[in-house]
Formats: sequence, C-alpha cells, structure tokens
Amino acid sequence: MVSLQLTDLSAAYRGKTVLSGISTPALQGGQLVALLGPNGAGKSTLFRRIFGLLSGPGKILVEGVTSARPIAYMPQDNGARPVLSVYESILLARMQGRRLKVLSEDHAEVERVLNLLGIAHLRSQNVGDLSGGQRQMVNAAQALAQQPQILLMDEPTSALDLSRQLDLLSLLRRLAQDEGLLIVIALHDLGHALRFADTAMVIDQGRLAACGPTDEVVTPMLLREVFDVEARVEPCSRGAPQLIVEGRAMRQREPA
Repeated sequence: MVSLQLTDLSAAYRGKTVLSGISTPALQGGQLVALLGPNGAGKSTLFRRIFGLLSGPGKILVEGVTSARPIAYMPQDNGARPVLSVYESILLARMQGRRLKVLSEDHAEVERVLNLLGIAHLRSQNVGDLSGGQRQMVNAAQALAQQPQILLMDEPTSALDLSRQLDLLSLLRRLAQDEGLLIVIALHDLGHALRFADTAMVIDQGRLAACGPTDEVVTPMLLREVFDVEARVEPCSRGAPQLIVEGRAMRQREPA
C-alpha cells in the first residue's frame, strides 16, 4: 500500500523561511488526513513542497506506488481555462504529462468522475460560466481523473454549500478506504476534520504542531495554543466527536 513520509522538510520564499523541519510518521494509504492550521501557517506551501513545485531541504519518501505519476494536487485555484468545457478541462488534466493520443479509457475515466461527483449535467458548459462551487467540483474531478494514489487537496470545500461539503468529504473518505488512496485535505472546519479524517496534521507558524489520530490531536490544549480558541471535544454516541467552541483564548501570538 502507498505511503508518504516527510523528514525535516523546509521551504522558503525570497529568503524567508515558511516551513521548517516538518517530519511525520509514514502516512498510509486507506486514510483521509486533515491538514489543519491557522491562515498563513504554511499549509499551501507544504502541498507545493510535497508536489515538487518548491524545492528545499528535507526528504519526501513515497513508497508502494505503482504508477509513474502517483501524486495529484488540487490547489485552491488551478487556473482552469474558462473557454474549455467541463469535459475538456477534466480530460486535459488527465492527459497532462502523459501521451498526446486520447484513448477510450481516458474518456471512460472522465465519465466516471463526472458521475462520481454528480456533475455530469455540467459536461458541456464552459468552465468560465460556472459558479464558484461548481468550479471547485470540476477541480476535484480534474484531480481524481488522474487516478492518483496520493491526492493533495487544498481547501476543496471552501466554495461549497454545507450539503456539498458533506457529500464530497464522505465520497473522499470512501474512496480512500475502498481504493487504498492516501488523501490529504487542508481544512478550516475542525468539525469536519473530527467527523471525516482518520489522521490530523497541524501546522502552526511553519512548524508541525501535532500529527496523529484526529481525536487525539484535536484537544482543548491544541485548540488554545494553535487556534486561539477555548473549546472542548465531546464524544457523541451517534457519530463523530463534537467540537464545542466557548470563546476566544485571547493568547498573544508572536508575529510570523
């Protein structure tokens, strides 16, 4: 099964360190990992570093892969061409860096992800005519159509209404479990992380604050120290633990 492990990973922009010494245990396929942290903590930078869009010190170890391009990355804005149809944009994403000739299996995969995400009715529409939430679902389809073994998704639910958020996260967790994918998702909603993620990685000011089972990582102390909120996590007999926010911690944070 595929796995991803980071060792002393760092990155810098224009001489300023953005990530420093990120080390994780081996993250195994079959699970959904929530990447958590305040705005500006370095989550997007970490994705870009793992995907190879940034260089820097440290080691990225990927094992158990069976394809030449095992990792797909869905950024917050993938710059999809607005003049392309939804179908064309997904097919183009699938073909990137591969061959020029489109095969029947490529068309079949585009059809599969369109139906999987419930956006088959959008196939002929231009990307530029879609709503923000619809474009985000197309972005997810572009990533899934590449059939990755490791999928990095930067805030894939940010433009979606609550129902679509729950549907997408449920689908991604099911894909991870059923197909052995390792899916790492940057999330701002800690309640969603508690409900759907097997593992949580928390980044704070460019450093790894915690990494482990979500219900063990998201604690009142971590919420106070990293997110500046007073909150507690309560067990729920009918589902995931519930996050109860009580107020701001009002801790003075040092400037980044």
